[in-house]
Amino acid sequence: MTIALRYVVRSDVGLLREGNEDAAYAGPHLLAIADGMGGHAAGEVASAVAIKTLAPLDADTTGIDMLAVLGAAIADANAALRLITQTDPATEGMGTTVTALLWHGPDVAICHIGDSRGYLLRDGALRQITHDHTLVQSLVDEGRLTPEAAASHPQRSLVMRALQSSIPADPDLEMFESRVGDRFLLCSDGLTDVVTDETLRMTLAELTDLDAAADQLVDLAIRSGGPDNITCVLADVVDTDDGQQASLQSVIVGALTAGDDDGGSEPMRSDSPAARAHQLAQAIQQAEHGADPGIVTGPPPVPAPEPAPGAQADVFGPGEDPEDEEEEDDRPRHRSRRRRWPVVTCVLMLLVSVVGVAGYFGWRLTQSQFYVGTDRGNVVVFRGVAQSVAGMSLSTVVQRTTIPLSKLPTSEAGSIRSTIGPEASLRQALRIISQFRQDYKCAVVQADIVQWVANKPKPKPPAKHHSKAKSTKSKTPAKRTTTKPAAPAKHTAPAKHTAPATHPTPTKTSGPTKSPGTTRHTGTTKNTSTSGGPTKTSNSKTSQRQANKTAAPNKTAAHKKTNPTKKRTTGRPHSVKHVNYPPEPVLPAFCPAFTGASG
Repeated sequence: MTIALRYVVRSDVGLLREGNEDAAYAGPHLLAIADGMGGHAAGEVASAVAIKTLAPLDADTTGIDMLAVLGAAIADANAALRLITQTDPATEGMGTTVTALLWHGPDVAICHIGDSRGYLLRDGALRQITHDHTLVQSLVDEGRLTPEAAASHPQRSLVMRALQSSIPADPDLEMFESRVGDRFLLCSDGLTDVVTDETLRMTLAELTDLDAAADQLVDLAIRSGGPDNITCVLADVVDTDDGQQASLQSVIVGALTAGDDDGGSEPMRSDSPAARAHQLAQAIQQAEHGADPGIVTGPPPVPAPEPAPGAQADVFGPGEDPEDEEEEDDRPRHRSRRRRWPVVTCVLMLLVSVVGVAGYFGWRLTQSQFYVGTDRGNVVVFRGVAQSVAGMSLSTVVQRTTIPLSKLPTSEAGSIRSTIGPEASLRQALRIISQFRQDYKCAVVQADIVQWVANKPKPKPPAKHHSKAKSTKSKTPAKRTTTKPAAPAKHTAPAKHTAPATHPTPTKTSGPTKSPGTTRHTGTTKNTSTSGGPTKTSNSKTSQRQANKTAAPNKTAAHKKTNPTKKRTTGRPHSVKHVNYPPEPVLPAFCPAFTGASG
């Protein structure tokens, strides 16, 4: 029985990385994988140095200590990294993980440091044959963390041991025995971080074809997000005596191929739907920055001169025409250019739609609010907000009032000018307006009261003494009128003829001594002096009666003349009180007490 290996290698840059820091090697006696770390070009350098140092071990291992040579190779890689760091200080801190399997017949030597993994599928069961040198795995070993929790722990990629330039390397070295039918998998954490062990088992167990199984593993990682470089080496242990075909050609992929003298090759990318979507997004981003938007699909890693049958999917033969390859590269570029403008147009339309929908819902939100402001000098209610976007106002007048802003108190007018609100409903805004309307009515009534008091006529005080004096004066003419009517006594004919014979003595004695009624007697005296005896006495009585009759109408007339005078003096104040003047305005009950008017 002759034991040999049939193997394939796959390496993909992933969806988030710009370069590939993984490196892998597969040969008839050696399988190795390295996952660089350190950022920029340092991770690529570390993984390439590790694989380049291990590659010479892929030879006849008869009679050698495989663990010793693996350990020596790791030490040489450690020294080479230290020398690079001393030459270029920018690479300080770089390092890499290493997982290698060295065969001699059924015997296998394992060399492992870091968090890359080695798996063995035997009889349908998958077993991890390496131990992660990470912080999370140390917590699991101590019983402080379960394996399920470790799978999603945020610090699961924190490596505690690795091949670095600053410290000596301390790899795990182990021997075990393989058998025909075993399937080995070496992979970087870009695969195991996003694909579970159970999924790995099902894929390796169900897909017997190595190429199909390797492609499926990479595609699973890409569909899970592809956050890191994805590299895997898949090998079956076969018996060539049973006619099973083994791989004879060595394959190198990843970071080591980028440092070849011919300029290396672009990192290989998967052709899965997820990978194509990522490449399209990158093309759009490059087009926005003015770069060539063509999708560059680099050729697979450069193989050895005579590729083995199992490695045909991974490498190009030496007789392949480079011009044909360039023509194949040009066709995707032209297709990507034709697809660029529809994609950019769709993206722009999507952005415009998002902005339009956001603007519409924002406008609807503002139109559910109300506030109180001023327009054309009056108080009004607005719908919306007191803002404008691109010269377009976000508010409209929903209700106008007849309340002039100038009639309101200064404090309230200032509040309205700076807007009051927003209010959640029109009813709340109208409630504020009703308060301003009451204040406006109070201000109007107060102004009317002030004007009424200022224009109110003041009544004259009653002049009682003057009325009495006027009545007294009116009586004096009455007496004069009563004396004047006594003149008819002179119309008696006898009196005129006897006037020259009248003696002055009776007149002098009767004037000052007798009362005003003696005037009548004076008339009789005159008659008496004219005629003598009893006839004089009867004539005097008759003339007295006639004088009394004449005096009576005169007194009545004098009384009538004095009465109108009394009415005029007493009627003047009465006429002032009945002047047609409006009543005093009444302040509404909801107005505060007003003390600004007096009088």
